[in-house]
Amino acid sequence: MYFGDINHNHFLLNKLLYILLLSFLLSCQNANKQYADKAVFNYNEATGISSLDPAYSRDYSKIWAVSQLYNGLVQMDDNLKIVPCIAKSWEIVDSGRKYIFHLRKDVHFHDDALFKDGKGRAVIASDFVYSFNRIIDGKIASPGSWIFNNVDKSNPFVANDDSTLAINLKSCYPPFLSILSTQYCDVVPKEIVEHYGKDFRSHPVGTGPFLFHYWKEGEKLVLWKNSNYFEQENGVRLPYLDAVTVSFITNKQAAFTDFTQGKFDLNSSIDASYKDELLTKEGNLQKQFIGKFKIMTKPFLNTEYLGIMMDTTLPVLKGNPLKVKAIRQAINYGFDRELMMTYIRNNIGKPATSGMIPKGMPSFDSSHVQGYHYDPIKAKKLLKEAGFPDGKGLPVITLSTPGTYADLCEYIQGQLEAIGIKIKIDINPAGQHLEMVAQQKLAFFRASWIADYPDGENYLALFYSKNFTPFGPNYTHFKNTRYDSLYVKSLTITDDSTRFELYKLMDSLIMDEAPVVVMYYDQITRLIQNNIEGLTVNPMNHLVLKRVKKKN
Repeated sequence: MYFGDINHNHFLLNKLLYILLLSFLLSCQNANKQYADKAVFNYNEATGISSLDPAYSRDYSKIWAVSQLYNGLVQMDDNLKIVPCIAKSWEIVDSGRKYIFHLRKDVHFHDDALFKDGKGRAVIASDFVYSFNRIIDGKIASPGSWIFNNVDKSNPFVANDDSTLAINLKSCYPPFLSILSTQYCDVVPKEIVEHYGKDFRSHPVGTGPFLFHYWKEGEKLVLWKNSNYFEQENGVRLPYLDAVTVSFITNKQAAFTDFTQGKFDLNSSIDASYKDELLTKEGNLQKQFIGKFKIMTKPFLNTEYLGIMMDTTLPVLKGNPLKVKAIRQAINYGFDRELMMTYIRNNIGKPATSGMIPKGMPSFDSSHVQGYHYDPIKAKKLLKEAGFPDGKGLPVITLSTPGTYADLCEYIQGQLEAIGIKIKIDINPAGQHLEMVAQQKLAFFRASWIADYPDGENYLALFYSKNFTPFGPNYTHFKNTRYDSLYVKSLTITDDSTRFELYKLMDSLIMDEAPVVVMYYDQITRLIQNNIEGLTVNPMNHLVLKRVKKKN
């Protein structure tokens, strides 16, 4: 064998690799030059993105990206008010059972080679009929199919003409307009979707302020400005930014470090790995970070709670003291929520002392819905009334939680033990925990509920008896005749203030019966660079970039 050939081949291979590497570095430099004078908004998405199809926009990682690419009939402003989007106006008729939308005529899909002449065509009413039917027909298994549970399946969506869309409901359902603001309801073009099929997830074509440019999964997503976007602000066509880039660094500490070095314009949440480094116990920036960037906070429509199984026919409650209302109430009184928020959460969020509906929701009312404050004396009195003075004879209660919430549960465990309630903490993997909750295998479990739409009904539906899991979100199997009648009545009332009064009655009833131990109402905490303007925060935690400006 002649080894000289091998050495020659190695030389050629190394030369080729050098040329490829040099070409790559030059292309990166050219790309950097291309964006040097552009306003590019950069953020990191640690959880990754698996689809850019709005039909699968279930979690925030997808919702944030999808909302830049698409639009729906309506949208929410920062005060959670439903305002026009592609629909310029609408009427609600037939006692709340029919919605008629009048569409703008200047909205176009993004340019794409599959359109005639490569130019995005105008959006018409039949596009919404196609998009909505796609969600409910079952062919694509969209997790958003629930949003149309209340439509009249015999004739749900009708394009009266190109600019008029009618939606027919089975019965009056006041939250429906809010539901239409979700990303599931964004409009998509039939010809593009059917051409790509499942691959539409990575070939998105919408109407939004930004259009798709590049996506290497797990590495980088790049969106470019849509120069033909229909919305304007003070006579200026939106958006102001030239591009948006999304990175996918899974290590949140590393991503935070990159933010502090100016590589990202937004740090969207505060992770436990650097919480104490960043914030004081009072929730303020540590001294070394003051002035280096801005902090934005807002109530987040997320209620963190402990659920208690109420269905006494299930084996999991056999011999369990949680069947006793006084025990459930004693647990609610038995720990200090304010102290918990200070020492474990650095005051990110608010102690939940006013019911299940969270702070930030329009129907939230702390003056009329009384929850639980720390009162160990009252807790002990309730234990005595239940036949367990100072906890004597009370069986140990098992509390199940994923590991990420173990610190909160251990805090509650310690405080309850001081009044005579012994808690055993059972830690399970997050996926397994959720599955056990859904299968009614846990008597006492950590849970949370993030609003899908900004109406208190979204939280109250968790306690309606016809929503028992696994067919609905009633994880506690709470059942109360009066509650059910109030819930049904609320769905017939279109006037918000009148409906909110019923919400308060229902929330107060939940607090009295105590199928849950509400811990805290969450908070959005964002860090942004000082040169970012126009970025707002709303309680739904949406990322609205169309009005953002970035100073060089």
